[in-house]
Amino acid sequence: MGALRPWARYGLLAVAHLLVLGLGATVLQALEGPPALRLQANLRAELATFQAEFGACLPAGALEELLGTALVAQAHGVSSLGNGSEARNWDLPSALLFTASLLTTTGYGHMAPLSTGGKAFCVAYAALGLPASLALVAALRHCLVPLLSRPGAWVATCWQLTPPRAALLQAVALGLLVVGVFVLLPALVLWGVQGNCSLLEAIYFCFSSLSTIGLGDLLPGRGSGLHPVLYHLCQFALLGYLLLGLLAMLLTVETFSELPQVRAMVKFFGSSGPVNAEDEGAILGQDELALSTMPPSAAAPAQAPAC
Repeated sequence: MGALRPWARYGLLAVAHLLVLGLGATVLQALEGPPALRLQANLRAELATFQAEFGACLPAGALEELLGTALVAQAHGVSSLGNGSEARNWDLPSALLFTASLLTTTGYGHMAPLSTGGKAFCVAYAALGLPASLALVAALRHCLVPLLSRPGAWVATCWQLTPPRAALLQAVALGLLVVGVFVLLPALVLWGVQGNCSLLEAIYFCFSSLSTIGLGDLLPGRGSGLHPVLYHLCQFALLGYLLLGLLAMLLTVETFSELPQVRAMVKFFGSSGPVNAEDEGAILGQDELALSTMPPSAAAPAQAPAC
């Protein structure tokens, strides 16, 4: 495998990616196809029953036109069903949650701009806000990574671990912490508060949010008839959850990406050319980081006294 040329390695990676895409599409088609067909059949049966009972009172095509208008409005987050708080769109909590989902690239899809000015503003706002968000994440990462590495360095010193094992232990511990605090715990809270979702659906929502997939089929408080104050509190809680959870997820992903096993896999698909100055700088940085996790007796070899 190591004798493969770079173009062959990239081709192998592309083929593997396409195979994964095909496998995912096949599994989802098998799992979601039958329920979608059953739902479509039930909807057609309900429409047929309604038209048979009230067809004489409705002009031809009036029901389809009304449903089409309602579906277009629903696609933009506007609903006329009930009198709950979720029927009011673009108040301050809803607008804050929309801007947070925009700048974090989560994009739940529960709301969308209707006006031409709103769409143009979203383009300019995202074009300026996304780089600013990345700069903020980079600054926070610069402050938090040294703090997160201290427990790992202390454990490596006490247990006399080698730098690769210490890095792996630190990455696994951070991953378990993030999963527990930002996935399992919020899912349990959402499961208890929402009432109309299962625990699996709550975990599914938390993971889709932190992975910035944001499918938007489930939002806390939406469709549950909560009091407007509670509904707005749910939106503010989701706003804070997005900002903190995504930062924790990015730190975890970066920690795993620095593992020697992951770097070796990336290096396998990289170019096999000569090492440049940038690569040497990265190697020195990793060596210095590794030495910082070793015991003082091992990190500083004995030197002969100067004459």
